[in-house]
Amino acid sequence: MSRYKSVETRYYEERERVYRGLANLDRRSFLKVSAAAAAAAATAGVLPPGSFSNVRVAHADGKADGFRFAYISDSHLYPEKKNDRFVRALLRAVEDINRLDPQPDFVFYGGDLAQLGRPEELDLGAKILAEVRAPVKMMVGEHDWYYDMGAKWKSLFGEPTYSWDHKGVHFVVLNSVIEEDFWTARNLTPEQRMGTVAGLDNGAQNPFTVGDAQIAWLKQDLAKVNRNTPLVVFSHSPLYKLYKKWNFWTDDAEKVQAVLAPYAKVTVIHGHTHQILTNRVGNIHFHGMLSTAWPWPYAPEGMPEYTIQMSRPDPFNPNDGCGDGRVQVHTDGLVDKIYDLWNRNPITVKKTYLSSGGKKDRPNPPSRPAY
Repeated sequence: MSRYKSVETRYYEERERVYRGLANLDRRSFLKVSAAAAAAAATAGVLPPGSFSNVRVAHADGKADGFRFAYISDSHLYPEKKNDRFVRALLRAVEDINRLDPQPDFVFYGGDLAQLGRPEELDLGAKILAEVRAPVKMMVGEHDWYYDMGAKWKSLFGEPTYSWDHKGVHFVVLNSVIEEDFWTARNLTPEQRMGTVAGLDNGAQNPFTVGDAQIAWLKQDLAKVNRNTPLVVFSHSPLYKLYKKWNFWTDDAEKVQAVLAPYAKVTVIHGHTHQILTNRVGNIHFHGMLSTAWPWPYAPEGMPEYTIQMSRPDPFNPNDGCGDGRVQVHTDGLVDKIYDLWNRNPITVKKTYLSSGGKKDRPNPPSRPAY
């Protein structure tokens, strides 16, 4: 074995040394730690693996168009003293995004910031995300919600359902992890309720829904939007029915799709599934987000035909299959979804792949063997 350490090893050793005191930081001190980590990396003569400095998304003719935003999702933070690996992964994602040049118009967080929804988990996540240079938009996940039914999350980030307009595109954020009450009749404690929802495949919970109240809100929100205006909708669970046994499923997905169907260009971007996941239902394009915590395996049935599956991540490498990413929004409102995998080459799912029904610009299949 060579006596020289790899660039990646040196970088992470230097950053680990700097971040050991994370548990005792206040918000004001955090930026100093981040700067110290960057300085340590520079002193070691390395840049972070997965750094995307000076990367611009462009057409084949080299001319960039539209705008872009970045995303981070599914960090599943425990308190730092209990599990600091997920904390370090979220820090890595923040570093990735802050090094993008040019900076994205905004950064979207795709839900499940916390693992058990405890106030200290959400406070820690909010402190880390506060250091993202670009504006941050938040979405709630089930792990953020069911300990106290969203009370702490809303105190930090506001209401989970909202919309805004940006450069000719209408954006909508939904809370798609609403479940029918299964806990009151069983007299479950908040901890038991949260543990049941976090189990996903335990068969003891109800399917996720958007719910009639939010669907009515969505209709009202979109009533003022011209049907030729591009829509980008964010939901934590996929707004279609993928695999019910894992609750990769939204029970009233067809009702939401019916509200979106009249609009000419619709993109839905979701978290929850921790993987590259691509689908199309009618005129609606669907894209999943990567997790920073761990990759989920692909469901054994019901996989969308347009999904380009990764080979199975290396079980001996906790960062394999994880990452963050970017979304290039073109002037026509359709998107290219860029998956910036930490330990693999980036994968881009172009707008033309879905709009052509898979006939154009098919992403390259994975070249790595499954483990």
